[in-house]
Amino acid sequence: MDETKLVVKKQLSLLESKVSGDFDNGRYRYSPTSPSQSSRRSFRPNALRNRMRKRVVFKNGDCNILQSRISKRRLRFLQDIFTTLVDSQWRWTLTIFAIGFLGSWLLFALIWWLIAFTHGDLEDDHLPPKQADSNWSPCVFNIYGFTSCFLFSIETQHTIGYGVRTTTEECPEAIFIMCLQSIAGMIIQAFMVGIVFAKMTRPKLRTQTLQFSKNAVICQREGHLSLLFRVGDMRKSHIIGASIRAQLIRAKKTKEGEMLNNFQTELVVNADGCDGNLFFIWPMTIAHKIDENSPFFYLSACDMLQDKFEIVVILEGTIESTGQTTQARSSYLASEVLWGHRFEPVVSYNKDRQGYEVNYSKFDNTVAIDTPLCSGAELAEFYRIQHTPDLEPYQVQLLDPVPKRKNSSSTPQYSVPTTPIKDRNEQLNGNLLSMDTSLEIDRQFKSSPSFHKNHYDIPEEKEDDDQIQTSLMKYI
Repeated sequence: MDETKLVVKKQLSLLESKVSGDFDNGRYRYSPTSPSQSSRRSFRPNALRNRMRKRVVFKNGDCNILQSRISKRRLRFLQDIFTTLVDSQWRWTLTIFAIGFLGSWLLFALIWWLIAFTHGDLEDDHLPPKQADSNWSPCVFNIYGFTSCFLFSIETQHTIGYGVRTTTEECPEAIFIMCLQSIAGMIIQAFMVGIVFAKMTRPKLRTQTLQFSKNAVICQREGHLSLLFRVGDMRKSHIIGASIRAQLIRAKKTKEGEMLNNFQTELVVNADGCDGNLFFIWPMTIAHKIDENSPFFYLSACDMLQDKFEIVVILEGTIESTGQTTQARSSYLASEVLWGHRFEPVVSYNKDRQGYEVNYSKFDNTVAIDTPLCSGAELAEFYRIQHTPDLEPYQVQLLDPVPKRKNSSSTPQYSVPTTPIKDRNEQLNGNLLSMDTSLEIDRQFKSSPSFHKNHYDIPEEKEDDDQIQTSLMKYI
């Protein structure tokens, strides 16, 4: 019985050595024990930048998408000219705004000049100073040339009505053009004002006051590793029916060998034990539980630095003041996920003001906490071995349940079936992990190339350099 307890305790210590890591100078790392690895290499940003995934969604919510080689692109965009102008930048909208009005003024000024020219109003004897002497009735009073026609075009289109230049009953075509220009002017003005109003009231502008945390964090919640990020609204008018979603974008290889470079996986997220629907009155921390259904279940802290993925978070809801639907987006790369951190509280009750106060200066602040460096699968295995009832002699098998990943460590995984060993000889000759075998596996694991690969330090906010994370057992 004593030998059996030693076996199980040794098994726990082996798994614990992989679960726990060193904590020094505010950084998590794997501790090299080989003399050849006694000098630890610090984190090099340029080395990690080469492995960093290109961002799909920028921090401000814009999508990093460039479209090219669209057939009949100009024709398609001109057919939906209103949406094209609303989506265009302000300088192009204002330029088209000015060109539209100026072009209409010049076009109708030319028409008025042609009417006056064909009627003979521009002859020397028929000009306004001599019209009374020659008893001449023009189409439009006080027309001297093209400049006068241009001024009359502006007055007619915008119904200014200075009273100097007016049409007469002499020319029916002039009356028709006056009516046509009045209608055209109203249409152009309504179109331009509608574009400016639509651009100023776009729901996209509401996202400027919706804020996502700069980093996502991973820490323990209710005995499980969880991925956390924070979202807040800086306005008093709330988002009605707010819902939050998260998607993981990473490369995936199908069973047929097809490589999907941007495969999207929906992440199950919740806030304060509820689903994705939020009562969004103050900043909320959104959590994704890393369990067997999570794509991060087999990722450890070291794997997180070497993997390439992007987490896109989407907040949707209805603006309370306008009733329009808005969508805010942001994303987190693997380098923006802090392992072993937790967000600082930002909501507190202010007794002087008699209300709950939100301190947005701490919105992105995190604190370093003790967190296992292993993956969620290894942590679950550790808990299962630790909670073996009464330390009875159970058979410890060498298994490899974790799927093989590229450049992943070949360290064996362990599981404890529920079939006890009844025979002492079977214990020594079967699959039981003896003390010598445990030491051999420990030595092979520490001497493996994957154990002594380049170490990456995750910067964290920790001031005490002498604090060391000794064992997972002190916080489990």
